[in-house]
Amino acid sequence: MAQDTFPALPGFYRMLFLYLEPMSTIAPVLMVWVTPGASWFHHQLIPSAQSTPTTSLDPRTLMAVWQLTNCYFLLGLISSLVFRAVRDSLPNNPVAQERILGASFLALGIADLTHIIASFAGLPSELKYAPFEWNSMTHGNITIVIALFVFRAAWFAGIGRTRYYYGKTHTKLTKSI
Repeated sequence: MAQDTFPALPGFYRMLFLYLEPMSTIAPVLMVWVTPGASWFHHQLIPSAQSTPTTSLDPRTLMAVWQLTNCYFLLGLISSLVFRAVRDSLPNNPVAQERILGASFLALGIADLTHIIASFAGLPSELKYAPFEWNSMTHGNITIVIALFVFRAAWFAGIGRTRYYYGKTHTKLTKSI
């Protein structure tokens, strides 16, 4: 059996952060750029009884939607390409892998929290505490992002994996004079 060259991101975490999360962040990009389009995406941000948008987006709103989806695209590319570069460039160096992943997960975790807050704050008051009224876009922006944050925190806590750097006691080497 071949040795695992990416021990800092094992099993479930590897599947989630190397494959599922990038796909979930790149999918909205395709939905905006290809079909059903930016107007549909914009309309879905806040759940509505109306299933399809009735008007076109003004240029400023269209630009904002395109910029937002570009941020989704960036997150998907970072998760996909950077994590693979860590795996391929540092095989069998779990300490270095974990330090780089940890820095990335910290940044992503902070972004998760601010994204959850912004998404929740933007909901109309009658929808904030009515998750059964939310659509898939709202659940993606709140429920799924909460789950991603929880799994990032679980990774830091060492749940379901061996810790190589975070949670370990580190000693500094001192020079002898």
